[in-house]
Amino acid sequence: MAPKKKLQGLVAATVTPMTQNGEINLSVIGQYVDYLISEQGVKNVFVNGTTGEGLSLSVQERKWLAEEWVAKGKDKLDHVIIHVGALSLPESKELAKHAAEIGADGIAVIAPFFFKQVNKDGLVAFLHDVAAEAPDVPFYYYHIPPLTGIEICVEKLLDGMMEQIPTFQGVKFSCTDLFDFGRSIKKNDQGQLVLLYGVDEQLLSALAMGADGAVGSTYNYLGRANNLLLEAFSNGDIVLAQKYQFSIQDFLSFVFAQGFGVPQTKAVITLVSGIAMGPPRLPLSRASEEFIAKVKTRLESVKNCPYS
Repeated sequence: MAPKKKLQGLVAATVTPMTQNGEINLSVIGQYVDYLISEQGVKNVFVNGTTGEGLSLSVQERKWLAEEWVAKGKDKLDHVIIHVGALSLPESKELAKHAAEIGADGIAVIAPFFFKQVNKDGLVAFLHDVAAEAPDVPFYYYHIPPLTGIEICVEKLLDGMMEQIPTFQGVKFSCTDLFDFGRSIKKNDQGQLVLLYGVDEQLLSALAMGADGAVGSTYNYLGRANNLLLEAFSNGDIVLAQKYQFSIQDFLSFVFAQGFGVPQTKAVITLVSGIAMGPPRLPLSRASEEFIAKVKTRLESVKNCPYS
C-alpha cells in the first residue's frame, strides 16, 4: 500500500473541465496534465474535491474523471489522489473501490456533513468503512470545517484513525486553525503521516509549523511562485520566502476582493493555461466578464513581478 514516493510539495486541487452546456469535458484532461507539469511544475493532483465540484457530480461522472486523470497522468504525475467522499456511505465505498481498481495513488474523504451532530467515533467509523474498500491504497482525511461545519479537531481524530484505519496516510488540512494544525504536527512527531495544508494564502505559516506540503486550487496557476517559496524555505532563506508569500498574497487579495470561488477559479485557470475549463455546474453561476477583464489585467502585472 505504500505510495511510489512520499506525497509532499504542491498538490493541485483540479477543476472539472465542462462544456458550455454543463457536461464534463474529458477531452482536455491530457492537456491539463501537461500544463500543470510544464508550466507550473506541479506533479501531484487532488481530483473531484471542492474545487473539482465533486459533490455536484454524479457517481458515474466522478468515475469517468478519476479514470481519465489516472490514465493521462500515468508515468507523468507523481500522485493522483481521488476524493471519494460523499454524503452516502454506499456511494463513497463504491467510489473508493473504483479508485483502487483503476490504480489511483491515494483516496481522500471529506466528512459527511448533512448531519452536523456527527461525533468522532461515528466519523472514524464512516472513514474506516470507506478505506476498507481500497485496502491497498493510501487513505487521506480531507478536513475542511469551513464548508462541512464538522468542527472535530484533527489532533483528536488522529488517535482513532491511526489505530483503526491501516491505510491512513495523512490529512488535507483546509482550515486556518494553526493551533490544531500545530498540535497535529506535534502528535505526528515520528513523521509517519503526511500533513498537507489547504489554505493557499497561508502556506509559509504552515511550513513553519511543519507541513509536508500543500493542496490547493491556486497551485493550478501560481504553482511556479509557490514552488519558489518552497525552495526558499527549504534553503533557510525566510526573507525570500516571505517575499514570494507576500507577492502571492497581493494577487490573491485582489482576486478575493472581486468575489472568489470555483467559478472564478475556473476562469483564472482558463486565462493562464489557455485551456477552456468552462462554467461551473448549477447552482453556481459563471464568473462575470467584469471579473475576467480585471483579473486578466492584474495577471499581466503579476508576470512582471520579480517574485512571481
